[in-house]
Amino acid sequence: MSDSKKTKIVLASSNKGKAREFRALLEPLGFEIIMQSDLGIDSPVEDGKSFVENALIKARYAAEKSGLMAIADDSGLCVDALGGAPGIYSARYAGEHGDDNANNKKLLEELKKHRNIEERAAHYFCALALMRSGDDPVPLIVQASWDGYIGFEAQGSGGFGYDPLFLVKGRKMTAAQIPMQTKNLMSHRAKALMRLVYALNHRNS
Repeated sequence: MSDSKKTKIVLASSNKGKAREFRALLEPLGFEIIMQSDLGIDSPVEDGKSFVENALIKARYAAEKSGLMAIADDSGLCVDALGGAPGIYSARYAGEHGDDNANNKKLLEELKKHRNIEERAAHYFCALALMRSGDDPVPLIVQASWDGYIGFEAQGSGGFGYDPLFLVKGRKMTAAQIPMQTKNLMSHRAKALMRLVYALNHRNS
């Protein structure tokens, strides 16, 4: 399908790692992903109290600013032993937004006293919101999770965020060691996107 025939969707993010995942999953289905930063759109204040609330804030803002359909995800890592932290603050856990190394370092420090891997259970969560316009009264919202554990040291060079520490449940490797094609089938974001595509197909049926 030529780009001119694809449905344009603004991705409400400037994260290139996320953009790669969204393109890999959605472009074969007939969507053209445009990053909001490529349109000169900044980011809104994310003052929601949940992943869903923040996803809606971002999708609505991008749709209003661009005049196009927009999709946003709010995702993060929740660690059981830390009461669900870092949660919605995952990207800025150590203070500065997007500093993966600092965030990972802080997480390891917070879990230092938990020496048993079973005490280090963690879950990636993803909430996706798609808005057809800035005033869409019925946005599509889906959620998904990915279970694992926080390892004792970083392993792997793929992915982003906490991937080098996230030991995937049932596999002897981190999310950063899993090939991208495999990750795009089993990650929290992949599962959420699959649910979104299903919801889109049924909305239009």
